[in-house]
Amino acid sequence: MDIVRTAQRIADEVLFPAALSTDASDVVPRELLDALADAGLYGIAAPEDAGGLDADFGTACAIQEALASGCLTTAFVWVQHTGLVHAVAASERQELRAKWLAPLASGEVRGGLGSGGLLPRPTLRARRDGDGWLLDGVSPFVSGWGRIDVLHVAARTPDDQVVWLIVDAAEGPSVRAERLRLAALNATATMCVTFSALPVDGDRVTGLHPYGVGGALGAGAAVEVLRVHAAMALGVAARCCQLLGPTSLDGELTSLRAELDLLGPGLMAARAAAGEFAVRAAAALIATEGSRSMLASDHAQRLMREAMFTLVYALGPASRTALLARLGVALPGPA
Repeated sequence: MDIVRTAQRIADEVLFPAALSTDASDVVPRELLDALADAGLYGIAAPEDAGGLDADFGTACAIQEALASGCLTTAFVWVQHTGLVHAVAASERQELRAKWLAPLASGEVRGGLGSGGLLPRPTLRARRDGDGWLLDGVSPFVSGWGRIDVLHVAARTPDDQVVWLIVDAAEGPSVRAERLRLAALNATATMCVTFSALPVDGDRVTGLHPYGVGGALGAGAAVEVLRVHAAMALGVAARCCQLLGPTSLDGELTSLRAELDLLGPGLMAARAAAGEFAVRAAAALIATEGSRSMLASDHAQRLMREAMFTLVYALGPASRTALLARLGVALPGPA
């Protein structure tokens, strides 16, 4: 757990003091991401023989929560990288591992995520082209542009599989990136990226799986993704609790974290509860601080906007229904 303490120290001493400045920036400062790389955090999903930390899942969630408590913008750009590291580390293709794993683990090469092919109605498609692939369509939310070197892209094939590809995160004749302005985490430099018959070599494929429940990842991995999403909300809530001082929210935070760690059948409801709790903790901080919380120089307004982000980010239908129920809203049933 030393690496968790290291992550929390970076959150407290590096990310949080810069969080307001980061929030107002056009893109997350590179030195903040460099601090994570210097601590080895870009390699949490990589094996030790590749220079990684080989962290277990619980440790990875604790690290994500710690970093989110410092600055969700920085943490969010960083976490996009971890899925690519995990995919390359798990690959049986030795040439793929030899080329990519060590530079990814060190943070020399930094990755983002494009998930248009995982949507029920995919916006990103790939078709075979000799030994490689041609990529067409849109990945609607790609974060970290200008701070990432490659994208780990999920695209749907004509036979309804999902192919994962490593593509360069750079505009060109076949790649166009349009900036999206966000109410929260705007410094993630999130883009809508359009691909037009982009050729991708076959040696850049990290996986090919049937599309199904949970997308290409399978049910087990989908559960883990839910838990990682919840860790972002817990981190925001934890910072609110720290700024508030001792309150009854502290016990709620501990109980909710324990419930999420069970990874049980109630995880979707617990994921919804995490987002709602983050908003409630931020609201308590705003109410305590009063009118000064409306100042752009105050952390309370930033944390409320970050809580709003965790409330809705990648929220699936079941979690959305559970969230609305917690808010006392019942959706109308079919006519």
